[in-house]
Amino acid sequence: MGNKIVFLDASTVDYGDIDFSPIEKLGDFTAHDLTAPKDVPGRCENASVVITNKVVFDRAMIGLCPSVKCIAAAATGYNVIDVEFAASRGIPVSNVPGYSTSSVAQLTVTFILALASNLMKYNDASLNGAWSASPIFTMGTWPFAEVRGKTLGILGCGAIGSEVARLGQAFGMNAVALAREGERYGNGIERLSLAEIAACSDFVCVHMPLTDYSRGLIDSRFLGMMKPTAFLINMARGPIVDQAALKSALENGVIAGAALDVMAKEPPDRGEPLLAAPNLIVTPHIGWASLESRRRLVDEIAGNIAAFLRGERRNVVNG
Repeated sequence: MGNKIVFLDASTVDYGDIDFSPIEKLGDFTAHDLTAPKDVPGRCENASVVITNKVVFDRAMIGLCPSVKCIAAAATGYNVIDVEFAASRGIPVSNVPGYSTSSVAQLTVTFILALASNLMKYNDASLNGAWSASPIFTMGTWPFAEVRGKTLGILGCGAIGSEVARLGQAFGMNAVALAREGERYGNGIERLSLAEIAACSDFVCVHMPLTDYSRGLIDSRFLGMMKPTAFLINMARGPIVDQAALKSALENGVIAGAALDVMAKEPPDRGEPLLAAPNLIVTPHIGWASLESRRRLVDEIAGNIAAFLRGERRNVVNG
């Protein structure tokens, strides 16, 4: 039990409902809610394993933490870690793939159904007195559309995108996905070009990683090719969507609405212009964060660390 294990930003995973005992069993474990960059070296002193979600471990920070022998990312993404420099120092970096697939897919479908039924508007009308003032027992102010027969366009049809396609098909939707040059596909989902996805989809769902290709992919041109009755859902990374272009599209009726679980800056600034756009649902990057998903994350982090302590490599991303 001599191994010192430090979680530098445990509050990103634990909202007062997570049991860290799977990790505690592996050594002398300390969980800090948050850690400022200046405090990282001190908190990592004599630690052999460090866990980070968003705390940056670039070349300089890794150099300031000479005792660290393993970096465990508390996420699937590991862009906050200089994995190549860590490898040059013999430090394995592990991640946790696939833990949030069900959680993200569930919120995606929640958005699809909420947008199709104008759920937010009808909820507001029921609470603000508009329904009480109705001359009949119901209200038909906004369209309520069935999703059966609608086309679900998926940008990024990996594990999450494929699960969204499966759930959409269970509702009777027609799922299509983006075709990328040189890629092979085997899940039976029809593949279309980016322009074809924009033009034919009633719902466009984004599940792509942020890359040079995807950054700003959803711009005014893409939005302009979408149906005026269509909806955009971004569950991936904020910078994939040009927020100014989306705001304009929503204000001018270019598309019918949008739902976002991610923003270009998180948390967004107070007064972020996009947040004032009509027909927009926004959640604070919670798609990954169901209780079950976070429990799986902790269990998988523990599995990665246990493997390292046994001299084995598990989910190591840097060689």
